[in-house]
Amino acid sequence: MKSPLYIAIPLVASFGLSACMDTYDTNSKTTQGVALGAALGGITAAATSGSNDKLAKVAVGAMIGGAVGGAIGQQLDKQAADLRQDLGNDDVQIVNTGSQLIVTMPQDILFATDSAVVVPSLQSDLRTLAYNLQDYPNTTVQVIGHTDNTGSASYNQELSTRRASAVATILTANGVSTGRVHAFGRGEDQPVATNLTAEGRAQNRRVEIIITPTSA
Repeated sequence: MKSPLYIAIPLVASFGLSACMDTYDTNSKTTQGVALGAALGGITAAATSGSNDKLAKVAVGAMIGGAVGGAIGQQLDKQAADLRQDLGNDDVQIVNTGSQLIVTMPQDILFATDSAVVVPSLQSDLRTLAYNLQDYPNTTVQVIGHTDNTGSASYNQELSTRRASAVATILTANGVSTGRVHAFGRGEDQPVATNLTAEGRAQNRRVEIIITPTSA
């Protein structure tokens, strides 16, 4: 027979989720954040309680986790909406995963061929992103450069690193704290499409800005 503890954990998490659905769209990242936070909070409390007599800790952990997850999800929903409105650029993709925002800029619009200098027309979009990051200061920012597989792997690694650094420099030059921004290249190692077609290679040439909320 299952312990009451293991029965209660999913019940508590389900209760938290059903409560959230009364307030939020079930497809929103806020709702997903609440559900994930509630589940993790409940599991964490269960792991540390060590006794079925401390089932109350599971409920409290789920409630706290749900509140934290909901707050993060709500922040990301709002930040994504603000950024889409301010950018107004359909070439820039903004994906809210529920725990992070991933802003993807094709390198073909950011840089001239074989260059790591951001074209002037896109510097304004990066300034807009920098202002958005200042409006939401409790986040860290990873700037990751990617290439297709044209040319040598070593050259692609070096180019992707220089391009990521160029984007990060514009963000910090426009007010984002250097301590929040980390830039590095992945070269050709993480394609998102086939390198066998021109269209696929274009998708692989990109800079991703990954925005992750902190606990602060």
